[in-house]
Amino acid sequence: MLASRGYQVIGVDTNQAVVDSANAGNAHIAETDLDILVRAAVATGSLVARTKPEPADVYIVAVPTPLNADKSPDLTAVEAAFDSIAPHLKQGDLVILESTCPVGTTDAMVERLNSQRPDLPRKIHVAYCPERVLPGQILKELVENDRVVGGITPACTQKVLDFYQSFVKGECFPTDSKTAELCKLTENSFRDVNIAFANELSIICDQQGIDVWQLIKLANRHPRVNVLQPGCGVGGHCIAIDPWFIVNQAPESTQLLQAARAVNDSKTQWVLQKIHNAVADYQKTLGALPKIACLGITFKANIDDVRESPALEIVANLAEKYSNQILVVEPNLKLLPTTLQNKPIQHVSLDQASHKADLLVLLVDHKEFKNPPINSHKKQTVLDFKGLWSTQ
Repeated sequence: MLASRGYQVIGVDTNQAVVDSANAGNAHIAETDLDILVRAAVATGSLVARTKPEPADVYIVAVPTPLNADKSPDLTAVEAAFDSIAPHLKQGDLVILESTCPVGTTDAMVERLNSQRPDLPRKIHVAYCPERVLPGQILKELVENDRVVGGITPACTQKVLDFYQSFVKGECFPTDSKTAELCKLTENSFRDVNIAFANELSIICDQQGIDVWQLIKLANRHPRVNVLQPGCGVGGHCIAIDPWFIVNQAPESTQLLQAARAVNDSKTQWVLQKIHNAVADYQKTLGALPKIACLGITFKANIDDVRESPALEIVANLAEKYSNQILVVEPNLKLLPTTLQNKPIQHVSLDQASHKADLLVLLVDHKEFKNPPINSHKKQTVLDFKGLWSTQ
């Protein structure tokens, strides 16, 4: 996006395959119109990719911040990124952290830079500006969404504000770095809590014999109610991760966030149990295991991202229990993720699943699944965990 706005851009990644792909003018992820933009930027010489940073005027750090086994934030990649740019920094440079981080990380990175470059204090501008984009609509939202910009000083904030306003059409709101850090965590934690409410409702409705999709539709007719849609849990690199950053820093004050995380994680196990029950009913009636077609394994609809995907977790679990009985339909992936490649799973088309499956399990509401692939010549059990067919 920056390259298309006239900036000379160096993309840096530690993955040589990603670098090679970019330098060949190819995007390494599926994203609407991204291939076109990358190809044009590389062709004009506005974008090159490297495995190590080079001298620049603006540095944007946008690396992963996963969780450790104990749910604490792993800032290894952020620290490594700041270490890698430290030798190249000069007076007046702008350093922006976009990675989702615990409160105080930007300040900590400033101290880290100061310890490596004692000649730099107060000579560079450092700020935090979290991304706010939806996979599948990144190029559009990168420009149109409002942004929160927080510098470590008012001068840093203004410098970063000027930079983002050069390509963002949405409004840019200035604040301090700590507020900006917590703002990002708040946005995704808000979503997690509200999804947990929807997931909890779906379990209650199942117990009461009520159609949760109809219930939510009716409840949302209230002018001040907007219940979200339940699913198989919560996945992705943000919503399932970010609440733990807040919990880690304030464990005694985050009962609601911890409860929401527990509900959303347990929903995946609840879905698995519903599938196990359906398999047991089939086996009791027909004396054999059913062929199970799992529709969708990405963490949300119409993307190729499987990070923290509850659907992927469900399929992996089913493959362990029902060897050779699992069919996967995932139109957004050419190959199954490595976690599934050594398991007895068939990656099939929707049409093949319709003909082979005894149990159809909708896990992700991809657009390709809009019409139920039910075979009229075959008795099939259908489990719709996204309400795509239930609401038709």
